[in-house]
Amino acid sequence: MSIIIKCMQNHIPTRSEAFELVKQYIKTESLINHALAVEAVMRYYAQLHGQDVEKWGVIGLVHDLDWEVEPERHTLKTREILEAANWPEDYIRAVESHAFGSCTEVVPLSLLEKTLYAIDELTGLITATALVRPSKSIMDVKVKSVKRTWKTKNFAAGCHRETIEKGAEMLGLERGELIEGTLTAMQGIAEELGLKGVD
Repeated sequence: MSIIIKCMQNHIPTRSEAFELVKQYIKTESLINHALAVEAVMRYYAQLHGQDVEKWGVIGLVHDLDWEVEPERHTLKTREILEAANWPEDYIRAVESHAFGSCTEVVPLSLLEKTLYAIDELTGLITATALVRPSKSIMDVKVKSVKRTWKTKNFAAGCHRETIEKGAEMLGLERGELIEGTLTAMQGIAEELGLKGVD
């Protein structure tokens, strides 16, 4: 019996398992695309830092799992879902930490957690920047374009710029560096995100 329990505790979730959960709990296309964007950026930075690409990607994919079903309990409901699926505690803690200061008091500590915290809101700002372009293509977006929309406070007003700033500081990055890396990762899956542009 103890061997079975140990095996369950050591279960490492796969990308397919994570995406099944996403499809189960998230129905809005834009939120699914956001999950895919965050996954791509997490994978990009994991590879850049020589970290576990699958782990970083899977955590990015499920970070907003409960946003549609119980937004008032954001990350708390996700903890319940992931615990029921026997996900490792460090995966769950990382998800909680991305909402530090708004929904939780779980401080991002690891490189993985700080990265997720920093890039989550930024993916939304970059998506919005792409969608206001005539081409609606993220391939046409430059770092300077994002910096321009950043300064327009009523543009993508729901994007918490102070969180991005704080996250960049945690990572020891200039804002432009963080934008460049995040944009590059998202451009790599432009078609999947529906941001390849109009014909």
